[in-house]
Amino acid sequence: MSSAAKDPINSDAERHPQSLASPQATLVALTLRAFEVATAAASHAADSVSSPALTQAVFDCEKELDSLDRQMDERFATVLTQSSPEQVRELLACLKCMIDLERIGDLISSFVSRCRIVAFRLDMQDISDLINMNSHLESMLNEVSHAFSARDLSRAVGVLRSDREIDRIRNLIFLRHLQDEASCAGPDSIHVLLMAQALERAGDHAKNIAEEVCHFVSGRTIRHVPGSQEGSIEQLYLTWLWDQYKATH
Repeated sequence: MSSAAKDPINSDAERHPQSLASPQATLVALTLRAFEVATAAASHAADSVSSPALTQAVFDCEKELDSLDRQMDERFATVLTQSSPEQVRELLACLKCMIDLERIGDLISSFVSRCRIVAFRLDMQDISDLINMNSHLESMLNEVSHAFSARDLSRAVGVLRSDREIDRIRNLIFLRHLQDEASCAGPDSIHVLLMAQALERAGDHAKNIAEEVCHFVSGRTIRHVPGSQEGSIEQLYLTWLWDQYKATH
């Protein structure tokens, strides 16, 4: 985990937004900062599973995400009315990403709040799985951040694939704790299940962001991909984009 991800509080984009070139650039910078903070929150959450004393760093990240979301909300309407059609598309992407990133912060905060309660009573397999889920979430957020800033469609599609691994681990945790004969099932199981569910939902929000980046970069939404064909949704989306391109060139 990079040292940059461990220091989410100081940022020129947040402390000096007025120094940027334009109001539109300010909102883009706020969005990029939100990506950094959400990624750092996932990193700290992974650490807090084995070291509950580190949970405060996650709460600091959540607080900053809330602040960034408020700044976006306060400025968005005014900036939108001063923007060209191309800028409007980018600004709408920023707004949608910010909403999902703020929600990811809430879910990670909920995760570490429960972690404080049961951390020293967790089964070793649960610790391993929860850390693994956090690591995958951190990777998804890092990748989708780069996809957004670089307008990289392939990276965004890669994030869509990554969400499956978080779902798989969540399902394994649920199977272990919902079996009556499971040795790990006990009074703390509800906390473990809700922790896993929070991370799975955070992964869904990261996937939503990746879908928005796909839409922003290509102009085509993944929701319009025909669902009757065989194959993964990511491959169907790329095939559909290629067909659309051939039809217009």
